[in-house]
Amino acid sequence: MTLANPKGTLPGLGYAADFKDLQSLSNGADASWIAQIRERAWTKFAELGFPTARRGNERWKYTNLAPLAKVDFRLARPDVSHAPDLLKIKALAPWDDAWTTLVFLDGRFVKRLSRPSGADCVALDLAAGLRARRDIAEQHLTRVQAVDEDHFTLLNTAFAEDGALIHIPDGASPAPIHLLFLSSDSETPQTCHPRALVVAGKNSHSNIIESFVSLSDQSQNFTNIVSEYYLDEGAKVSHHRVLMENERSFHIGNTRVYQLRDSTFDSVAFATGQAIGRNDVHVKLDAEGAECNLAGLYMTNNKQHADNNISVTHEKPRGTSHQYFKGILAGQSHAVFSGIVVVKPGAAKTYADQKDLNLLLSRGAEIDTKPSLEILADDVKCFHGATAGHVDQDTIYYMRSRGLDLETAKSMLIRGFASEVAAKVKLPALSRYIEGVIDQLLPEFALEGKK
Repeated sequence: MTLANPKGTLPGLGYAADFKDLQSLSNGADASWIAQIRERAWTKFAELGFPTARRGNERWKYTNLAPLAKVDFRLARPDVSHAPDLLKIKALAPWDDAWTTLVFLDGRFVKRLSRPSGADCVALDLAAGLRARRDIAEQHLTRVQAVDEDHFTLLNTAFAEDGALIHIPDGASPAPIHLLFLSSDSETPQTCHPRALVVAGKNSHSNIIESFVSLSDQSQNFTNIVSEYYLDEGAKVSHHRVLMENERSFHIGNTRVYQLRDSTFDSVAFATGQAIGRNDVHVKLDAEGAECNLAGLYMTNNKQHADNNISVTHEKPRGTSHQYFKGILAGQSHAVFSGIVVVKPGAAKTYADQKDLNLLLSRGAEIDTKPSLEILADDVKCFHGATAGHVDQDTIYYMRSRGLDLETAKSMLIRGFASEVAAKVKLPALSRYIEGVIDQLLPEFALEGKK
């Protein structure tokens, strides 16, 4: 495919130097195929650069990437022996001792903090996975997400070094698997490009959590992750994504899902905090009876920017998809929802709906929302809609007349608005964590983001 915006901002010299160093470290089996893929990806990205030109570029029309592109981030090389202790991590991030957990510091696997998987699944850091399950890696890595589909996928592939490889065998139902990505405190801007590959076997059932947490409020990090999900016939994956990086950080997340007959992909995303955060999800339903349910809650304040780019392609008949997102915006923050459903010729009996609802708590908050449908088949049922509005003053007046102060009344309305999406999280430990974050944010949001 042809990428939009070929005249973007070219990467700084730091990126080129780091890529050269990375390639020089490749050897053995890794060099035979991964290094070649990296080389092709870097050559293309170095030509295209970052997609900063927005005119005629629908994918990035409402998101200004100039603040990201102007920083010459250097590839993080963390000393994992200095990773924080487990008590600190548990205080900052979602955690359950019953989960299989892989911990990454600035994209690098930290074995001593991770909790290994049981015999009913394979959950390995990418470096180990490439050795132990090379058959799965070669069959699926860079296949669900085409290398040249996106500028940031090219960049991620060029620096693909660590991350996770997960294989759920046919019929298995393992404990939840948590991929925890920590951004460390660094005096200089640094970046990491983790890669995650999840292959769910026939009739398997799994829960996958991806969470991103900053260890410091002052560091400036750029996380550029690509996650590939392959669902075989009858597989069911419950996916959760938690973005909690700080207000100086940038985050680009590309998630690509490929589904076969009667498979189900359920996803709930929660995001708050980052300077610019992008949740880019594309699901391809490539067999009859496949279903996906995509939901998200984003809360922005100050000058934060949240971008949700969500698309579903129905390739075959009798597929079902739902998109349901909610945004709560305060301060001078900005959010984007760009959702599309594509129904290909012959995909009859498709049912698809998409909805984006937004609550604006201040005059400076702004939302650009654009749900859309592209229907190329007959006998389908497809719907879309979007709303944006302020807190209803009549409701506030009624609640205050019953003795509630203004802040409490607003907090109750905000929580009620958020609860519909938050309630979709069925893992108790994760649900408590998200509810706790919402509770912490409520007082500031109830004051319309003013400090």
